[in-house]
Amino acid sequence: MLTFRAAVLYTALMFGANPAAADLAAADALRAGDMQKLNFAEAQALPEIGLVGLDDAPRTLSEFRGKWVVLNFWATWCPPCRHEMPSLGALQTALGSDRFEVVTVATGRNAVPAIEEFFAETGVTHLTALRDPKSTLARSIGIAGLPVTVILNPEGQEVGRLIGDADWNSAEAHAVLSALMN
Repeated sequence: MLTFRAAVLYTALMFGANPAAADLAAADALRAGDMQKLNFAEAQALPEIGLVGLDDAPRTLSEFRGKWVVLNFWATWCPPCRHEMPSLGALQTALGSDRFEVVTVATGRNAVPAIEEFFAETGVTHLTALRDPKSTLARSIGIAGLPVTVILNPEGQEVGRLIGDADWNSAEAHAVLSALMN
């Protein structure tokens, strides 16, 4: 059934979307399954608040400008985050490119060893992992619970938000994200 739905969605995308004019409306029209929880809005700039890599090096979201970014806020103690993380890893494997990246942000007091253990236990090895130790970025953009996933356009602006966990490696998610990137 998933294969049939994927074929229908991809066919609709291929014949119904003009690659030169793909926009939020096209992606919005393709929302189905878990992606019905994804809400689009007019592009909003995110504050340039410093984050930290797992190596303790300072990092910022501006490093990802020029790419579409699925920015996932999570924590090691969060069961829905544990459930969702493998699909984010699979999404990065499927769509990751110089135009698209999945970036995870561990919020709060998540120690590096706990983050590394979390990724090992969930089988995720190739996601960009950052930390927001004091939840400064998360709080500044109104994130109160976890997980929350924010879609950033290549200018680094938020264009969509999904509250709760989702299957990011579904045909529906691929169709919505592909429509955005076209």
